Amino acid sequence: MIRAIYPGSFDPVTLGHLDIIQRAARNFDELIVGVLNNQSKHPLFTVEERVKMLKEVSGKILNVRIMSFSGLLVDFAKEEKANCIIRGLRAITDFEYELQMAQTNSILNSEVDTMFLTASNDYSYLSSTTVKEIASFGGNIEKFVPKEICSRIYEKYSGKR
Repeated sequence: MIRAIYPGSFDPVTLGHLDIIQRAARNFDELIVGVLNNQSKHPLFTVEERVKMLKEVSGKILNVRIMSFSGLLVDFAKEEKANCIIRGLRAITDFEYELQMAQTNSILNSEVDTMFLTASNDYSYLSSTTVKEIASFGGNIEKFVPKEICSRIYEKYSGKR
């Protein structure tokens, strides 16, 4: 079985993330979407909320499993017996950072490869940060995130006003 991991914060999950999940899932027997529990960041959603939202929006993709993790990605990959890391690229600036991470991960565990998927043209500009900024000002985010989670994003900001 060929298993891959698509890691990220997914705070919140965007249509760009979902596009990468769908495309990566077509190429592997199993795709684990790894939701990073990074203690040094202050996410809008808890790791449990992010896992739940990802399960909802990817539930029809049968070979996708959603899990949270903390620590080194290569350690998580080893624990889950995954031999490939999937990373999405929106622009050349993403590539520089992602290449450094891929090379570092290769040194840490040479049995795990990294594959890059370029963002679809429809989502090449899109990031969770952009979605959060638009939502914080009450802007319309319906074209950027799965419809199932729009109201949850707005709810997070309604309590902060």
